[in-house]
Amino acid sequence: MDSVRVGMIGAGAQANFAHYPSLAEFTDVEIAAVCDLDVTRLTTTSERYGVDRRYTDYKEMIDGEKLDAVYIIMPPHHLYDPVVNCLNKGLNVFIEKPPGVTLDQTRNMAVKAEKNGCKTMVAFNRRFIPLMRRVKEIIEVHGPLVQCAATFYKHVLNHHPYYDGAVDVLTCDAIHAVDTLRWMGGEVVSLSSVISRFYVDYENSFNAVLRFENGASGLLLTNWVAGKRVHTFEMHAKGISAFIDPDDRACIYANNEEKPHVITAVEAAGSGERFKYYGFYAENRHFIDCIKEDRQPETNFRDAVKTMELVKRVYEARI
Repeated sequence: MDSVRVGMIGAGAQANFAHYPSLAEFTDVEIAAVCDLDVTRLTTTSERYGVDRRYTDYKEMIDGEKLDAVYIIMPPHHLYDPVVNCLNKGLNVFIEKPPGVTLDQTRNMAVKAEKNGCKTMVAFNRRFIPLMRRVKEIIEVHGPLVQCAATFYKHVLNHHPYYDGAVDVLTCDAIHAVDTLRWMGGEVVSLSSVISRFYVDYENSFNAVLRFENGASGLLLTNWVAGKRVHTFEMHAKGISAFIDPDDRACIYANNEEKPHVITAVEAAGSGERFKYYGFYAENRHFIDCIKEDRQPETNFRDAVKTMELVKRVYEARI
């Protein structure tokens, strides 16, 4: 396959920040058609990227266009039907996180994808941040991780932050920290959690201690009443430790030396554009390459089931 023809369902802020500019830079991708219910967004985005084929009904788009893949970038509580309809037509599908609002939805989408032979991907972009991937490679030279941590703090003190409460905080957004823990440490054999409500009438703080299959431990630390957004990670192996702020830099300490080895996010990505240094460009490249090479993406729907299962286990393991 020399070129991948992509149909885009969704022309909102996230799609325009992360996905359209990435795909537009790929010489082996054609954005063949765009669909959005909002005609203003549809027109603005289509004109920005030179797309003539425009739709307000996604079913008309997937029926009328010859496509290799469809991006479905919309709120998670609106996601299921468009995903299933595309999978039933044998189309490869890329979606944002979370992969639906329930574990059952994610499982059902995975089954549909496998039945129809579709490549699928969930945009867990933290795995694809160039800085994160480089640091993980450096750490693992020293052996398997013995400990890792994912922190995610935000400042949200009033209304429910996600679609007027249609999706909970952990599933909708803090899932990024959960998924990255899986990526760093592997599958989880046991965990205990503390879940709290601070100053609001919904749960907005999720903290857990995890034990991975190889005996390593992990920490999940999140709350949505912090002073500002802070999202950081730690990786520790024998004689080496990394402290990573993917918006800025990683400091790697080895063999008890005082001075860290510093790698900046911009240096790792070779770009100061956030959609590139924060993993969005790389995740899109990964999806396109997997379609061309006939292999499943790393964060396919079946893998996303495991992350959604871990989210459920955090709720069930509260103390």
